[in-house]
Amino acid sequence: MPELPDVVLYVEHVASRIVGHTLIRIEVVSPNLLRTADPPIESVGNRVVRGVERLGKRVVIELEDEWFLVFHLMIAGRFHWKPRGAKAHRKLGLATIEFSSGSLLLTEAGSRKRASLHVIRGRAALRALDPGGLEIFETSLESFRDALTRENHTLKRTLTDPRILSGIGNAYSDEILHRAKLSPLRQSRQLEPPEIERLFDASRDVLREWLERLRREAGDEFPEGVTAFRAGMAVHGRYRQPCPVCDAPIQRIVYADNETNYCARCQTGGRLLADRALSRLLKNDWPRSLDEMDR
Repeated sequence: MPELPDVVLYVEHVASRIVGHTLIRIEVVSPNLLRTADPPIESVGNRVVRGVERLGKRVVIELEDEWFLVFHLMIAGRFHWKPRGAKAHRKLGLATIEFSSGSLLLTEAGSRKRASLHVIRGRAALRALDPGGLEIFETSLESFRDALTRENHTLKRTLTDPRILSGIGNAYSDEILHRAKLSPLRQSRQLEPPEIERLFDASRDVLREWLERLRREAGDEFPEGVTAFRAGMAVHGRYRQPCPVCDAPIQRIVYADNETNYCARCQTGGRLLADRALSRLLKNDWPRSLDEMDR
């Protein structure tokens, strides 16, 4: 799923191409995409684009008179910029949004279509779509501490909860926790003040570094390589590969459609966290530490 650095990159590149230009038409190909019926989608045609912004993991296109197109890309949704008159992708296409400056195509890989588009009017309606999580670059350490400890959950769940923090998902939460040297299964209310500060700094540093890196890689070209698995990540998607800090093999916990990647030596004192599926299968044969795994 595109997270804060990727969504910000999309916002910047889409904005540079459409702000000040006129929305000509929207052709929705997938019936699952549009999640609103009133106002009708035809109402937004021939309106000038006033701005593009991020709302959590959503991309918001603001049109004149406070009309908004709100896109949530979910896991596999992606934007593509093409010349005017471009047609939707035959197999992956969800929608074509044509502007006077070009066409923004929305695609989604896979058979499970989860991406969404809301057509709404008014800032109040837009705010209703905001889960309310803190913006990490706009908040203080004190507010971060309050949000983190308001409920007691694992740090992995806490970082990825959009009601607590805005824009962080599966991939960057792994990177943040590795940078902070904290276990993904540590309970949020168990953290000592120095650990909370370390997590706060790691969250800001990791997201800022990756945003700057993605900006450099894209340059002036529209970002086409948006992915949750990037070369240069410390732990995410690097199962069994060496940790860039200590060379221990990266471990993972798999659950549902997600996985958590971590370094046992850097984050859990060498202890292996139980995998919900594999550890139950192996039972007493499941290694409890890196040393046991080596033996």
